[in-house]
Amino acid sequence: MKIGEAKPIYYANRRELVDQTRDLFARKEKAENSFKATGDKKFSEQAASLELSLEATQKAFEENQKVLDSLVEQEVAVFNMEVSKQQGDAMAEEMENMGKIMTVFRRMAKGDIVPLTDEKKLMEYDDKMYQMAKNMQTLAQQMEKEHEKHKSLWDDEEKPEYPDPQEVADNTEYGGELPDIEIPEVSEE
Repeated sequence: MKIGEAKPIYYANRRELVDQTRDLFARKEKAENSFKATGDKKFSEQAASLELSLEATQKAFEENQKVLDSLVEQEVAVFNMEVSKQQGDAMAEEMENMGKIMTVFRRMAKGDIVPLTDEKKLMEYDDKMYQMAKNMQTLAQQMEKEHEKHKSLWDDEEKPEYPDPQEVADNTEYGGELPDIEIPEVSEE
């Protein structure tokens, strides 16, 4: 079962168990108070029975909570892994762009002709660096007659589309066995 499908089931169990615990506790207190007020053993037996039901409900709640904790732990691990992957890709892309910026600077400084789009990328990265490269390009072009003409380093680039990390986490199969939590049935006395 996928994490995103399992969580709502166990959260619903949790709500039901919490409501049942509150109800049992209130009924047990009422029976205990009735026993103290009247001394009737029927109320004492009812309180003891409700105490057993309360313990069974608490046990089911704890088991359900362990499963929920495990689900959330796996979800967070998958989410963090996906975010780390995306951050790593972004850093790699940024380093690649930095290399391209330096290549454009070097080409311009040698007097070579680069596309305007590449010059613009250099200018957007660092205006002073661009001005320095442009001045060096002009000087180099005045000294030599032949200059290499380059194609853009950024042509045909497509930015990868990354999935939402929460969606990836929700759609990941749970790596364990999900038990059925038995919610104890309580008689309505």
